[in-house]
Amino acid sequence: MAPSAPPLLLVLDGNSLLHRAYHAAATGQLVDASGRAVWALKGLVGYAARAAALLRPDALVVGFDCPDYSARKEHYSEYKAHRPEKPADLTDQITAAPALLNATGIATVVPHAYEADDVLASSAAHARRGGWRTVLMTSDRDSFALIDASTSVLRVRNGGFDQAVLVTSAALAETYGVTPSQYRDYAALRGDPSDNLRGVPGFGAATAARLLAAFGSVEQAWAVWDGGDHKAVCAVVGERSGEHFGSAAGRETIDRNRRLMAMRDDLPIPELHTLRLPLSLTVMKRALAGRGIILGPSLWALTGGLPPDAPDPAPLPQQWTRGSRRRRDPLPGQLALF
Repeated sequence: MAPSAPPLLLVLDGNSLLHRAYHAAATGQLVDASGRAVWALKGLVGYAARAAALLRPDALVVGFDCPDYSARKEHYSEYKAHRPEKPADLTDQITAAPALLNATGIATVVPHAYEADDVLASSAAHARRGGWRTVLMTSDRDSFALIDASTSVLRVRNGGFDQAVLVTSAALAETYGVTPSQYRDYAALRGDPSDNLRGVPGFGAATAARLLAAFGSVEQAWAVWDGGDHKAVCAVVGERSGEHFGSAAGRETIDRNRRLMAMRDDLPIPELHTLRLPLSLTVMKRALAGRGIILGPSLWALTGGLPPDAPDPAPLPQQWTRGSRRRRDPLPGQLALF
């Protein structure tokens, strides 16, 4: 008999997915009895439910940005400074999300001074130490740097969950031409307009990928440059880009970007056994209904049920007891995701 796969932790980027759900036209302008907007909250729970139905995780946690203070802004005041003020109804839903999810039984982590990205990184490290696999669900690309043999990224793109893609090391290399260990250098060279981080002049995605394919890392390319072989670097990225790369200003830009893009992997995360599914369907429905969100059958994978169109379950095995989780076969193709 083949050994069973290690257990799977699903980690959601709460802020990223709330923004995605808020702006998704298909979500609709749902409000509760008091007139408070709830469509992004419903969308976030929907993302969790659909991901659970696809992946059948053993445990679930959702990370959020600290709402009060940013260590990254403390180090670099321009970090995300260009972003417009959020609409009030989005801010209200972001503020309400951790308490609502906790009321449903879904664990959340809101770290002081840090972001959901840091929760994803810390959760992946925590799971790895415990011998678990991890899928990180987000609409951002920053978490591509966290991919390894036990960690994949389920990236939600325009079009919602139906357009989500599971990104592995092989998929990242095929799409971007870099490995996960090179991704932070790649992003630092290219810059990240969404976080107001300028890249090195002359470096777009293709140029950054060529440099890393040729030299392996920024440090190794700098070593060649500092050794006097400027032509070797310029032959790969072009003379203008090479001069910017080797300059003091270029090095400062790269160092700043890498420092701000680095994700904390040592934040406290709840013990894995406390994050286990299934949750209580009754508790979930009651908590959601209190905010005017009516969900039921779609929550089956989070609450230990069967798909709505599944046949009647077979008799439970003798050793199954109340409170234990009944394992089911994975969905077709699920094993290929890992």
